[in-house]
Amino acid sequence: MSERNIRVEPIDRRAVEDQEVEIVERKGIGHPDSICDGIAESVAGALAREYLERVGKVLHFNTDETQLVAGEAAPAFGGGEVVDPIYLLIVGRATKHYGGQTIPAERIALTAAREYLERELPQLVFGEDIVVDVKLGAGSGDLQDVFGEEEVQVPMANDTSFGVGHAPLSETEEIVYNAERRLNTEFAVENPSLGTDVKIMGKREGDQIDVTVAAAMVDEHVADIDAYVEAVDAVRAFVADVASEYTDREVTVDVNTADDVESGSIYLTVTGTSAEQGDDGSVGRGNRANGLITPNRSMSMEATSGKNPVNHIGKIYNLLATDIAEDVVSEVDGIRDLRVRLLSQIGRPIDQPHVADIHVVTDDDIAVSDVRADVESIVDDGLANVTTITQRVIDGELDTF
Repeated sequence: MSERNIRVEPIDRRAVEDQEVEIVERKGIGHPDSICDGIAESVAGALAREYLERVGKVLHFNTDETQLVAGEAAPAFGGGEVVDPIYLLIVGRATKHYGGQTIPAERIALTAAREYLERELPQLVFGEDIVVDVKLGAGSGDLQDVFGEEEVQVPMANDTSFGVGHAPLSETEEIVYNAERRLNTEFAVENPSLGTDVKIMGKREGDQIDVTVAAAMVDEHVADIDAYVEAVDAVRAFVADVASEYTDREVTVDVNTADDVESGSIYLTVTGTSAEQGDDGSVGRGNRANGLITPNRSMSMEATSGKNPVNHIGKIYNLLATDIAEDVVSEVDGIRDLRVRLLSQIGRPIDQPHVADIHVVTDDDIAVSDVRADVESIVDDGLANVTTITQRVIDGELDTF
């Protein structure tokens, strides 16, 4: 029996798939909130790697307060222009002096932001369509202390907080997540008219799934209103095909429902994101650590992106809880629904949570007592190896939004 405080019990409600109404959302990579998440996490990774290279360990930093102020644009068929650029401010804390060294944290952050935008949102011209500023204050001395000494193998929690994860994904969750990801990858390669700002909302009522897509179209690749309608129809057909891979339920797909084609009021953009005009953004206002917004599930309100990967519970426990949930479901038969909640206590080793609370819904012919030992073993192993999350984050193996 593990000495860690692990509780495994039946969940006190139906599995999500048994609930009459389910709502799921995903904000795509070009959504203003996701732009902030992506840049904050890119900067965090760059700082962590730089600290490791220079001093051999990750120093205190956080970049999870990054903000975006929308610009102004004048889209037009065949190509319009950005009138006022998007403004993005990287805000947070970073260690700039350590062991007699001066570390150029703000330059590192700016370089990471530029590289991220060029790689993920090439339609945005750095310094023209989007202006990036950096304001990083000094790292907190008391929070440096809870990192632990060099010889300590397991860092101390920086906060009393919690992380949440669940598995398996429901059919609606699978559709919403994969439709956005595949639109912004395989579909976009053949359809440059689609911008990166794709938001998908899924609603299931009984066995009817409705998928609502907001897809920013890039004016340079849309010649006229007929071409726009054709591009929207292509998105609709693609999402319907994706949905059919994950469910046998009836699925309805609607795209850009606010359009008024008759009057010419349509979702046409210069850069492929609503951030060019009117939509501000902030880290942590969008997808949770598993890439979805799921009001039918327990969720943490912590912003995962941009937080320090060494001991920041708002990052580590959300990623670990999701990892554990997926491992349990893949390794233990008979589990229909599983929720993992990990609570830390500031100053306590991160492998020793205040509680690891696991709620399970099993198949009708399986009791929770039948799987309890196996579930507890996997949870215990995940906690024992919690520090591997840090390296996987630094190496870019784990998505945070």
